[in-house]
Amino acid sequence: MASSEEAVRGTCGAGGAHADGGERADGRVGGRAFGPGDGLAGLFREQLAAYAVLCSKNLFAIDGTWFQSIEAECGMDAAIRHDENAWRRYSATEARRLKAFLGLGESCGLEGLAAALPLKLTSLCNETELRWEGDELVFRVTTCRVQAARTRKGMPLHPCKSVGLLEYGCFARALDERIVCTCDSCHPEAVDGTCACAWRFRLEG
Repeated sequence: MASSEEAVRGTCGAGGAHADGGERADGRVGGRAFGPGDGLAGLFREQLAAYAVLCSKNLFAIDGTWFQSIEAECGMDAAIRHDENAWRRYSATEARRLKAFLGLGESCGLEGLAAALPLKLTSLCNETELRWEGDELVFRVTTCRVQAARTRKGMPLHPCKSVGLLEYGCFARALDERIVCTCDSCHPEAVDGTCACAWRFRLEG
C-alpha cells in the first residue's frame, strides 16, 4: 500500500469540477462549502484506510508535542499527571462514539471490546494483536510509535503504565461497565520482551 500521504495526494490532482462550485479556466475549483466528512467523499477504499492511519499518526504527534512541552518545563511527574487526566476523559468519549458507530449493545461484553479495540485511534498506526486466553481477552501492542520515537530521539522510555491503565480501563468500562482491565506488561514494569505493552480484560459481576 502507498504511504498515507501518497494515497491522499492521489485524489487531489488538478481536476474534477464540483457541481456547486464549477471549474475555472485555470483548472482551479470555485468556492465550495464542506460539511462534516464531505472532504472524504472522493477517496477510494484504500485511500480512506490510509487516511485513517494518517489521523492516528496525527493524534500521536499532538499528544507527544504537548506531553514533551510539559515534560521539558515541569518534569516527567507533572507531564504524566496531565497525561492521565487527558486520557481518562478522552478514552471514555472515544469508546462511547465507537460503541454507537459499531451498533454495540449496552452490555457488549468482551466480544464488543474485541470489535472496538482495533478501531481505537491509537491502534491504527501501531502493530497490535488480540488473543483469547480462556474467558479473558488480551490486547498487545507489539510495536509502539511513542516509545520508538523517544528511543530514536535519545529520550528515556515513557513510563506509561499508569496512563495505559486509565486509557484502556476507561475505554473498556465505557463499552461495558462490567469489564475490568489489568496490565500484563508495560514500562516501567515491562516483563514481556515481545511487546511494548499488554493489557488483559475480563468480565466481573
